[in-house]
Amino acid sequence: MDIKSVITQNVHTNWKQVLLEIVEQNKNYTLKLNEFLDKEKHTFEGFSGIFPPKNLIFNAFNFFRIEDLKVVIIGQDPYHQKGQAMGLSFSVPKTVRIPPSLRNIIKEIKNEFEIYNNIELSSLNGDLTHLANQGVLLLNTTLTVRESAPNKHKKPWNYFTYNVIKHIVSNCENVVFLLWGNESKEIKYNLLKDNVDISNNHFLESCHPSPLSANRGDWFGNNHFKKCNEILGQNCKDPIQWLNL
Repeated sequence: MDIKSVITQNVHTNWKQVLLEIVEQNKNYTLKLNEFLDKEKHTFEGFSGIFPPKNLIFNAFNFFRIEDLKVVIIGQDPYHQKGQAMGLSFSVPKTVRIPPSLRNIIKEIKNEFEIYNNIELSSLNGDLTHLANQGVLLLNTTLTVRESAPNKHKKPWNYFTYNVIKHIVSNCENVVFLLWGNESKEIKYNLLKDNVDISNNHFLESCHPSPLSANRGDWFGNNHFKKCNEILGQNCKDPIQWLNL
């Protein structure tokens, strides 16, 4: 797979230039990523697919221009079953059953906002396109996954997504980062370790919303969605409508 070509053909906003610069500035890592994805496709062809489809790998960057970015929600890798991954972290198509982590995200949103209290979970779907349309970057740290093999593509993608986040922190102001779980929190620590000035943006941290951690950690009651909207309001930005009513 030629990542540069995939970006060129499938990203239709001014994020394209940012992504291509990252590819060009890290040619050795990009070459290793291309070779890795080619090997995965060749080795598992006919047995396991690679998700999401090629045209959706960079889907998160297609909904708004970089200057309209408000919020970054960082996930891990795409859903690893057929028909689930759509290039947006935590999001699944409307016809797919809401996964457990997203179910806990929706529960927390409902708990934080009185306007959502009476909405039945069964009336909602897992498609988060409405968030992307409001300037929320739904970014996984790993942009592809092999079917039924979570996290197997993590290492080759690390350089790319880290540099995307580094670019945002270095060039944007008052973006709210929602860091859920240790992998997401580690990104902030790596930025500090690399002496990247993060003071112009905002970071909210908690455990991951997956049932394994949410039920014994600080997920429920973290008020991240309300706090995020408060920060946006303080900086003259429209709040996010978190649920698609």
